[in-house]
Amino acid sequence: QVQLVESGGGLVQPGGSLRLSCAASGNIFNIYTMGWYRQAPGKQRELVALITSAGSTNYVDSVKGRFTISRDNAKNTVYLQMNSAKPEDTAVYYCKARITSHQTMIATDYWGQGTQVTVSS
Repeated sequence: QVQLVESGGGLVQPGGSLRLSCAASGNIFNIYTMGWYRQAPGKQRELVALITSAGSTNYVDSVKGRFTISRDNAKNTVYLQMNSAKPEDTAVYYCKARITSHQTMIATDYWGQGTQVTVSS
């Protein structure tokens, strides 16, 4: 019943900016940590950024100073602002959220469907 829907992916030039969004919906009791992962061709999926309920953030070293993760709790939405994009940022980006639903009251990780980000001139 809980689902995450991503949007905002696409083609961007090197040095350009893009903002990804991920909205959670359904019978939600609480949303805990939310995060963004990415998987490039031939690579394993890696954690890019995460944000806790209190607003504490963490980033993989390769995106520090360029990407910003944020959340709007009223909208059940997490964002990834991507600035100074590099070709190596090209990947499918997935959002993840740890959520308790009214049905289970058990914290469960939910994943978005993935959105393609391509950085190329």
